[in-house]
Amino acid sequence: MDGAAAAADEKKKHAYSLWGVPPKDVRIRLKKLTDGLRSEFGGPEFQPHVTVVGAVRLTEQDAISRFNSACEGLKPYAAAVDRVALRVLLLRPTAEVVEAGSHCGGHFGYKRSTPYMPHLSLLYGDLSDEEKEKVEEKAMELDDSISSLSFEISSLELWKTDTEDKYSLKSWEKTSEFNLSSN
Repeated sequence: MDGAAAAADEKKKHAYSLWGVPPKDVRIRLKKLTDGLRSEFGGPEFQPHVTVVGAVRLTEQDAISRFNSACEGLKPYAAAVDRVALRVLLLRPTAEVVEAGSHCGGHFGYKRSTPYMPHLSLLYGDLSDEEKEKVEEKAMELDDSISSLSFEISSLELWKTDTEDKYSLKSWEKTSEFNLSSN
């Protein structure tokens, strides 16, 4: 591939992320919590999700192909909150959760610079350390049993996530979804 063709191919690439989707009742509970936090601390609105694979630059066709291949053979798995930490819910890094992240990350060619930290974001935006601590306190105040939340991830979604769009997230769009089968 010559330089011009490589540059044209690179322009077609976007950042894609793979999310684990909690069941509807859990999404409603999390949405209520995130809305409460946003009303006090600001930040953009987003869909509650567990980040399985962070942003990887791919063409849309390649991302969808890798997503479908990662989902095949992956079964629903249990997730449980370990604790509230600043502006995220840290999930217990059980074998099932870590294996799902490794399996999907492998399909996406995702290279982790640190061990997988399964989490569910509560708030996006630039916050001071003091504000992050207040987010943690407010989250517990808004939902005092959130740190004991458990749920099943039985659906995965592929999202185009422009990493430059940190403040509005309006450019983020769902590209594909897959319901995991226990068979």
